Amino acid sequence: MKIALFPGSFDPFTRGHEAIVEQALRLFDKVIIAIGENVGKRSLLTAEARLRLISDLYQSNPNVECITYSTLTGDVARKVGASAIVRGVRNTIDFEYERTMAQTNSRLFPEIETVLLLTPPSLADVSSSTVRELIAFDRDVAEMMPEGVNLNDYL
Repeated sequence: MKIALFPGSFDPFTRGHEAIVEQALRLFDKVIIAIGENVGKRSLLTAEARLRLISDLYQSNPNVECITYSTLTGDVARKVGASAIVRGVRNTIDFEYERTMAQTNSRLFPEIETVLLLTPPSLADVSSSTVRELIAFDRDVAEMMPEGVNLNDYL
């Protein structure tokens, strides 16, 4: 079974993230969405709420699992038996960051590949930070969220 780890803060999980999971499922048998916990970072949603949101979203899909972690991503990938770390790329800024991370992970965890997937153009402007900013200004973010997700249920 080919397992991919899709790490991120997912604060909150957006349609862009959902699109990357869908792409990854075409390449891998199982995708484990790994929510990184950074206690020093101010978040919109708690790690528990993010876990619940993503678990609720994929509850009927046995090929998607959701976990939290607070260690190196490569260590988590090894622990869950992932052969790849999947990352989404929206633009050249994302690419440069992800390329550097991929090279570092390759040095530390040579048995784990990094797979960069391009976000669909229609979602390239969607990011968790944009969603958080729009929420701060009391704007509707429904079109940036996966179908049926109401953020108020998780705040």
